[in-house]
Amino acid sequence: MFSYYFKLALRSFGRNKILTALMVLAIALGIGAAMTTLTVFKVLSGDPIPHKSDRLFYVQMDPGMREGYQPGEEPEMQLTRFDAEELLRQKKAPRQAMMTGGGGIVDPRVDALKPFSVDMRYTSADFFPMFDTPLLFGQGWSSAEDTGRGRVAVIGKELNEKLFKGANSVGKEVLIEGHALRIVGVMDEWVPNPKFYDLYTGRFDAAEDVFLPFSTAIDLKLDRNGSMNCFGREIVNDATAQNVPCAWIQYWVELDSPSDAGGFKAYLDNYSEQQRAAGRFERPANTRLRNVMDLMEYRNAVPGDVRLQMWLAFGFLLVCLVNTVGLLLAKFLRRSGEIGVRRALGASRGEIFKQCLVEAGTIGLAGGLLGLVFALFGLWAVRQRPAEYASLAHLDGSMLLLTFVLAIFASMLAGILPAWRAMQVTPALQLKSQ
Repeated sequence: MFSYYFKLALRSFGRNKILTALMVLAIALGIGAAMTTLTVFKVLSGDPIPHKSDRLFYVQMDPGMREGYQPGEEPEMQLTRFDAEELLRQKKAPRQAMMTGGGGIVDPRVDALKPFSVDMRYTSADFFPMFDTPLLFGQGWSSAEDTGRGRVAVIGKELNEKLFKGANSVGKEVLIEGHALRIVGVMDEWVPNPKFYDLYTGRFDAAEDVFLPFSTAIDLKLDRNGSMNCFGREIVNDATAQNVPCAWIQYWVELDSPSDAGGFKAYLDNYSEQQRAAGRFERPANTRLRNVMDLMEYRNAVPGDVRLQMWLAFGFLLVCLVNTVGLLLAKFLRRSGEIGVRRALGASRGEIFKQCLVEAGTIGLAGGLLGLVFALFGLWAVRQRPAEYASLAHLDGSMLLLTFVLAIFASMLAGILPAWRAMQVTPALQLKSQ
């Protein structure tokens, strides 16, 4: 029966080519705009580590001065070096990592290559198992190398290709800022989107080229990057020194269960009160513990213009559907005589309704195919933009399927009213006019 309705739909399209083309184009434009913006939004707002994002928590506390304090205000987004190192030493979470970004110059010690700059991450041993970083060769370093300021490093796949032509480089050395670091691991390609573990510097950038112990980076006086807030009363000469009141270190913990967050926050509150009693903190305990998705929402990881564009695109799709309703209504009512003859020959109202819906769905299928072309062009245009997230825009298999489902559903939804009007045609009146 469906094939019969489908053949009738194709014959109808041949008799009204211009009207059919207008409907297909209207649906295609709406679907193309909606799928372009929805794809970009999906890429940017997706869970970057879904199997444990509810167990990874970002730590905040308030070490600021008493002046200007307002109860309930947001604490510092980063920790001081003293607090980060103390929390790491106390080890109250199953896994925990302190970190900051940095950069330096690599000497390839190969005549064919000139020295070049790399992005680096200074962190602690739990970083790799905590964030499930994929390793091609070797492994991360141990906590003993954190405390011992070990001259070790994990390098990225791209850097390994550049220096060692992709071979297993574990045990070899990489020369950074004149310091030889022994390679203990090579990271496979890893591109979390966004780069949730550091939403301060290039939230849609690729992972760093070199990872090394935080203590080693401090010992070697390597350059750092990222924001820093100093709030003490005294003049700061070295903002990275241990006891200086400057917040510049991100701190993450992994808990066994999301339900453990309350107990760990109580520990942070108690720690803050201890530091207040010792004279380091001047404000009452004010801590935050946000999981990955909460932190992304708080830090507005999805740019506001992307959300706005998505809603505008779906509004445009709605306008296109309203126009399609009008065109379908005109198309079906122009065939009132044909419908009246079919009714007189025994066709039921239900059959007329089904035929019209199949015709609308076929138009939606054609609109989906053309809309897919428009969506691919739209995503190509997005990738040409200078926005930092532009290169991430791509249409995966699930979005391809959704394009057709949305197109057919939208067209059939638009066809309900015209199909209902068409099945109300009175055979006697149409036969008389004929």
